[in-house]
Amino acid sequence: MTNSAAKSNFSSAIPYVTPFLLFAFLTYCGPIFKVPLLILYPVKTVLVAACLIRFRRAYQTEILVRMDWIAALAGILVFAVWISLDGQYPQLDKAASLPFGHESVYKNPVFLFFRMTGAVLVVPVMEELFWRSFGQRFLTDFHFLKVPLGHFSWFSFIAVSLAFGFEHHEWLPGIIAGVAYALVLYRTGNLFSPILSHGITNLLLGIYVMVTEKWVFW
Repeated sequence: MTNSAAKSNFSSAIPYVTPFLLFAFLTYCGPIFKVPLLILYPVKTVLVAACLIRFRRAYQTEILVRMDWIAALAGILVFAVWISLDGQYPQLDKAASLPFGHESVYKNPVFLFFRMTGAVLVVPVMEELFWRSFGQRFLTDFHFLKVPLGHFSWFSFIAVSLAFGFEHHEWLPGIIAGVAYALVLYRTGNLFSPILSHGITNLLLGIYVMVTEKWVFW
């Protein structure tokens, strides 16, 4: 591979990788620098959303907005699995998922607005772009844009599903979610399908958290 080809491929990956890395950086560095959640999450939501908008032309043809009832059902089922498995499997680090700071911030309407907006509208786009669009194709071919969206390979399917699961503290339902979101993408070849599934899962989980006050899911 020539240097120019490598640089071109690196440039192509930037719109898919940058929003995810920005979200991860803010997520892990915020607590280190003791940034209050009431400030951190709105800033994180706005910056990542702005990043997605900035790069939208690179991937907008992959996201065709159309209703997909099977994807919606998959999102509901993932939510059901997520809460039903709570306490039924070994946790990697349950304490790490406890709220940073005082629980009172989780009842603040400003925080709740940005938390739900981020979870339902920003995170699904950011994560599906990184994991399902970039990750699954990159593990198939370094020149990932040459791989059709929704192309299946056992290696990329298993590797990305596992990585997606272990990205979450709730790793087992996370793996199941990764499998489900991959399957809806394989079915349609349209990135909107897993984004829809992911968004519905997060919406229902957010409502569940606010009703039950089980903040550990957040």
